[in-house]
Amino acid sequence: MPMSNAKQWFSALGLLVVAMFIAARAAVAASPPVVDLELLATAQNKNQVQVPNTGQGTRFSLQSLTGSGPYFAPRLQVSWAAGERSEWRVLLAPLALSEQGRSDRAIRFQGATFAAGPIAARYQFNSWRATWRWRWIDREDLIVKVGFTAKIRDASIRLRQGTIGAEKDNTGFVPLLHASVARPLNDKWSFEGDVDALAGGPGYAVDAGVRLSREFAPGWSVGATARFLDGGADSDEVYAFARFTSVGLALRWQPR
Repeated sequence: MPMSNAKQWFSALGLLVVAMFIAARAAVAASPPVVDLELLATAQNKNQVQVPNTGQGTRFSLQSLTGSGPYFAPRLQVSWAAGERSEWRVLLAPLALSEQGRSDRAIRFQGATFAAGPIAARYQFNSWRATWRWRWIDREDLIVKVGFTAKIRDASIRLRQGTIGAEKDNTGFVPLLHASVARPLNDKWSFEGDVDALAGGPGYAVDAGVRLSREFAPGWSVGATARFLDGGADSDEVYAFARFTSVGLALRWQPR
């Protein structure tokens, strides 16, 4: 799928407006915020689906219908101090892809049967998160933060073939553990890493990333970033496990 996806670019602009609003509120309420914008090229490495997860559903590869990408996936993060060593973070991470592929067999999905042949598919996995974190290690040469993330998963899978269509929505709350590390390499360069993750019950979720950044102006830095997103759930209602890897550019505004 071409990287010039108009809807995703409009989503990025919309997220930027939301982030600026949150940042302004944070600046008034507490302290100057830190705003991070990531522009990522995301590859789909795996996406196995079965709905329902019984004999009434067919387990198939959604990746074989939509392709591997790359797809455009922006991420917007705003964080601000909430106390001497604690802070809040809001993260907006939309992800949507759609394409038409071919299936070599019939697929039973969400009560509908799709014949072998061309099938249009759409996959959405938007993630809206709020994190509270504590600076566990706070030194000039190393900062380590730990905390908890409340995630709202806004996911859906849709198939269409001619006049036949079916969609499975999966919106819900997901609690995650959070950790991040930041280490300056010199007066201009720095290395950072972060992870939101939790395993147990019917599934697991991992969202991890690393970034190498350079300050190019007071309060502004740009960097290269790589991310790994993996997870899913296995229940009677749905079987869905997906994996994505991303690379891209990151821009940070951190007023002093």
